[in-house]
Amino acid sequence: MSYFDNIRTFVRVFELGSMSAAGRDLRISPAVTSSRIASLEEHLGVRLFQRTTRNLTATEHGKTFYSGARQVLEAVEAAEAQVVDITEQPRGSLYVAAPLGLGRRLIAPQVPAFLAQYPDVSLRLRLTDRKVDLTTEGLDLAFFLGQPEDSNLRIKKIADVQRVLCAAPDYIAAHGHPKSGDEIVSEGHECLNLRFPGAVEFHWPLMTTEGLKRYRVSGRFECDDGDILTDWALSGQGIALKPAFEVADHLTSGALVVVGEDTPPEPVQLACLFTHRRHQDPKTRLFMDFASEQIISTITAARP
Repeated sequence: MSYFDNIRTFVRVFELGSMSAAGRDLRISPAVTSSRIASLEEHLGVRLFQRTTRNLTATEHGKTFYSGARQVLEAVEAAEAQVVDITEQPRGSLYVAAPLGLGRRLIAPQVPAFLAQYPDVSLRLRLTDRKVDLTTEGLDLAFFLGQPEDSNLRIKKIADVQRVLCAAPDYIAAHGHPKSGDEIVSEGHECLNLRFPGAVEFHWPLMTTEGLKRYRVSGRFECDDGDILTDWALSGQGIALKPAFEVADHLTSGALVVVGEDTPPEPVQLACLFTHRRHQDPKTRLFMDFASEQIISTITAARP
């Protein structure tokens, strides 16, 4: 067990406030995490954390040691990044998360070419429409649509994604073709809604002649998988608010038709989310740049 590994483990325990969270982040067992902290404390001759059955808090010695330890890690990580940049041989596992539709259409297709270019890297892709926590889930990078809530994470904006309101011709034939958000609400159109954990109401941000307006919409159909909403829209069940790239083929074929065109949806930010430490990892930066270039090309071509 190296002294440097002990320091790295201490820093993550301090930052995450939990032995188990630090273990998941470093991909080591709770027993190894605890053993490393104990070994570091024995070496320094002081207690770095006060432990109870429910809480773990840093001692004054721990707070003092953290400041210097964090600087040491950042210096080493920066040096490693420079060396790898020179050799251009990144290696190790890369853990990436993305929303379902975005991941299936824009991220997953890039993985084979990236791994072919960097044969010493393996990539674990997790697709989910729920909110993910990079630190507790041990993720290197997360692609997302919208605005992140955690201001402690770093963001790289990729592009603004155009969105559309769309429905199947069968739905329009049965219920009419609403031209605006006002008509969608006043005429009681069935809205297909993406359900996020904790969501109570659904609002569609639409651009009107008077500026952005958030329309409170309702409907009997809701799901936490955006592709299910597309399937429901295709089967004539209602109106869906979708990123244009997800339904571009259906709009081209006529299987879906744009509605509410007088009040189009506000574009949504597509970006990468990562911690400062992850950005120092060359393979994280390489995949972020690699995927971003392809994403911009795809979403530009998908504008209706």
